[in-house]
Order: sequence, then C-alpha cells, then structure tokens
Amino acid sequence: MQTLAAPPDLFRAFARIGLLSFGGPAAQIAIMHRELVETRAWLSEKQFLGALSFAMLLPGPEAMQLATWAGWRLGGTRAGLMAGLLFVLPGALVIAALALAYVAWGDLPAVQAAFDGIKALIVVVVVQAMIRMGRKALRRPADIALAAAAFVAIFLLAVPFPLIILAAAAIGALLGPAAPPDPAPPGRPVPLAATLRTVALWLLLWALPLVAVWLAGSVFLTDIALFFAKLAVVTFGGAYAVLAYMAQEVVQGYGWLTTGEMIDALGLAETTPGPLILVTQFTAMVAGAKEAGWPMALMAGALCLWMTFVPCFLWIFAFAPHLERLLSAPRLAGALHGITAAVAGVIANLSAWFALHVLFARVAPGSMPPRPDWSSFDPAALALIAVSAVLIFALRLGLLPAMALMAMAGLALDVAAG
Repeated sequence: MQTLAAPPDLFRAFARIGLLSFGGPAAQIAIMHRELVETRAWLSEKQFLGALSFAMLLPGPEAMQLATWAGWRLGGTRAGLMAGLLFVLPGALVIAALALAYVAWGDLPAVQAAFDGIKALIVVVVVQAMIRMGRKALRRPADIALAAAAFVAIFLLAVPFPLIILAAAAIGALLGPAAPPDPAPPGRPVPLAATLRTVALWLLLWALPLVAVWLAGSVFLTDIALFFAKLAVVTFGGAYAVLAYMAQEVVQGYGWLTTGEMIDALGLAETTPGPLILVTQFTAMVAGAKEAGWPMALMAGALCLWMTFVPCFLWIFAFAPHLERLLSAPRLAGALHGITAAVAGVIANLSAWFALHVLFARVAPGSMPPRPDWSSFDPAALALIAVSAVLIFALRLGLLPAMALMAMAGLALDVAAG
C-alpha cells in the first residue's frame, strides 16, 4: 500500500476526527468527509461513498470501520490501526471517566447541562450531514425514491435495518450504478491465502481474552466477553439497530443494570466522541463496579472494548484489499449505490430520532413512529438548537469552537434556571 500522506499528517487528521466525532454516525461521517475529501483531498468522493456503502454491509460501527479503511487506504495496516484506535480511544477514555464518576456519585448535573448545549449543536450538525450526503448520493429520481422509502420503512414501519439494506442492494443491482464504475485496478489481486491468514490472525487476537478469563474461572468476565462478542457480530447498521436487544438482555436477561441506568448509559454515550456503540463500555463498567468495585469495572470495560472493536479491524483488513475490484463489478457497484441512497434515508431517520429526544424529555419507547409527550417539550432545547443553527449555517463557525460555545450556553441556561 503506497502511503499518500506523511504519518504525522495522518495522525493529526485522524486525531482531529476522533476528538470531534460527536453526534452518532451521521455527524461522524460528515466530519470524516469534510476532513478527508473536502479539506485535504486525500480521498475522492467516489472512493469515500463506495467505502461507506461497503462499511454499511459489515457488522459493527460503520463510521469506525470507514475511518479504519481510510487509514488503511492512505497508509497501510499501521495507519489503519492508528485511524481506528484514534476514532475510538477519545470517547472510550471519556466514557471510562464518566462511568466511574456515575458509579461514585450517580449524577453529573453540570456535565449534563454542558452536554445539553452540545446535543443541540449535534442536531444541527446531523441535519447538515443529511443535506450534504443527499446532494452527493441522490443523483437520480430512483435514488431519491430509495432514500424516501428507506426513511418511511425505518421511521414509520420499524422495518429491520438489515432488510432495508438488502432490499436497497437488490434494487440498486437491478438499476445499475449512477455512473460507470471505475475499471479494476491493474496487477494481480491479493491471493486468497493472504486473506485467510489475515482472518485467522484477527480471529485469534479476538478470542484470546475470552479464553483467558474463561481459564481464570471468572464467570462474570466470561459472560461479559461472550455477550459483547455476540453483540459485535449482529450490530448491522450501527448501535441503534441493536439497542433494544441489548437493553433487554442487560436489564432482564443478566440483571446487570436497571432500566434507568441503561437510559443514562445511552444518554452519556450520545454526548461523547466516538461511536455510539461505546454505550457497551459504559454498561460493562457499571456492571463490573456492581460486581466487585472499580478494579472490576476497569477490567470489564477493557474486555468489552476488545470484544466489540477487534472484529472491526478483522473485517476491514481482510476485505479492504479487495474493495476496489469488488466496486469495479457493475452489479455490485449498483448495489452499493443503492445502499448509499438508502443510507441517506436512514440518516434522515437518525436526524428525526435525535431531534425528538433532544426537544422532548419523554418519547414513548418502542412506538412507531416515535411519539413524543407534548407536555415534556423543552423550549430551552429549541432555543439552543436555534443558536446552534446560527453558528453553523449563518456564521459558518468551526465545529470545535461551536461546541465550546454551546457547552457554555448549556451551563448558562442551567444556572439561569436555578
């Protein structure tokens, strides 16, 4: 793999992406697009959207896998590892601190107030991402129809995300790509034996901690490893696709957390950098603290991170060398374009879901479409969203200064409210 950027430049770029990756996959993908395609021009639009469509087919957090692929594409396996780790570690460190503080004190009003401002900003950032993705991915009337159908299916009808992706892929394959695919790259493809060695290596690395805690006789840590390993391979479409299943198992199946604690976990994970699936780390750490104090919390959190994210490196490093050849096949290129169009509808769903949960304190769980309790409407949240829109769309402020200003605005409103 030919390096297209110097390692220090790669480190700075992916560190910036990791530190700014608030707001779930829509905002994270938008930040990566701005940094890697628009600002630095390291990747083309076609490369970025093709890799995004491919990442959506894989289990696990698609934004983290997209970051790992981008690092691999720009600098090989080491850069891929660096990119993936930088995407996850800032959020993991914040989640670890919040989980330990949550166990110790149970409530963080000042932090929550600051995060209220940040959440309002993220609503605007996600809408911005939806607009940008729509402009670039929806090139034909059929693409717009696919995006609209995906939104209706997931937002109104609660159709499972994998079914939406499969249907979009099938329709896209029939329609063909919006533009002729690039020809297959010259040279011999990566031998199958090399791919199998990569798969075997990462499977071994993934399984080692599980085997270690099982041999050590720790029933609790073995359960943690097995549960989050299983979760890692069924998490198609990001964390939202499996949150209901995860909450049910964690609360009712294992009894690790209460329903209230699970809701707190999701709220904190939504307002930290990194993939939303880091809610698993918070869950594991709170469960570990209940089991045997903060040392067990740290061990459970680290084990959860390993079992959740190592498979992401497995998928990318095994399949990335074949991606350009796969994308050169017209039918597959059409299928991936169909998925990209459907993803625009899914991002619109995430935008609506996130906005509802910011604007209303109570949204009926499990209802389709989501039904807010109108008496729980928060005018302060609406005001914060309006200020965020001015900062982003009118003043075109950068994300980091806008985030700092909105955190201060959230704190100021909390103090004013008494």
